[in-house]
Amino acid sequence: MQTEKIGFIGTGTISDAMVRGLLTKPAAVAQVTISPRNAEIAKRLAADFAEVSIATDNQAVINASDMVVLAVRPQIAQDVLGELTFRKGQSVLSVIAATDRETLLDWIGADVHLVQAIPLPFVADREGVTAVFPPDPHVATLFSVLGAAVECETKEEYDLLAAASALMSTVLGIMDVSAAWLEQRGLAKGKGRAYIAPLFSSLSKTAVRSDTVPLEELSGEFATKGGLNEQVLSDFQKKGGRDALVLALDRVLARIQGAGT
Repeated sequence: MQTEKIGFIGTGTISDAMVRGLLTKPAAVAQVTISPRNAEIAKRLAADFAEVSIATDNQAVINASDMVVLAVRPQIAQDVLGELTFRKGQSVLSVIAATDRETLLDWIGADVHLVQAIPLPFVADREGVTAVFPPDPHVATLFSVLGAAVECETKEEYDLLAAASALMSTVLGIMDVSAAWLEQRGLAKGKGRAYIAPLFSSLSKTAVRSDTVPLEELSGEFATKGGLNEQVLSDFQKKGGRDALVLALDRVLARIQGAGT
């Protein structure tokens, strides 16, 4: 890992997060080459890290790299990739959303070693969990540096985790509703968030530490019979909260799978 040269085609939020995570000391890679498309992000990364250089164009990124990360928007991916030439056997990591492997290989037009992944913004702080498909020990090691990696045995597994990643905004939205409710009922501004955010963080840590305990059982441990937690959970389920969440996940999974057909 210490000698690897990684290049990024596309310099958006996820590329920025990955580069920052990889180059946090001790750095996991020796050289990072980034495309110039987003000049502001590219210049900021080059200013922050001596290991980062800005290529003249996307082909220069490929030429300078052992592993190339594809991080462009799916709407422009075909046009971008169709203009590039990859080396036979070159390692390519795609973080392009909602685009299946066969389509990507067709656009690349070369016999490359292609792996897909779903890194989340938390990788910047080496706290992310990243889905990887197909299983690849080298890519899994890379993302283990950035937090944790879950290797998917099938495309179906990968699509399911992609759907689960769509929960982020909703979880933050639940936190927002809860904090706003507290403040609307008299809690000093800012105290709601100061309480709710660590509460959710502690619950997540409990779930991670107790990974052999079913989540339903953990939920029951926090829901004392006749208690307040049990009351809120009951209202959530009876008022359609569970059904709404399952429906939303079903719909986003259908969208993901539809994009791959």
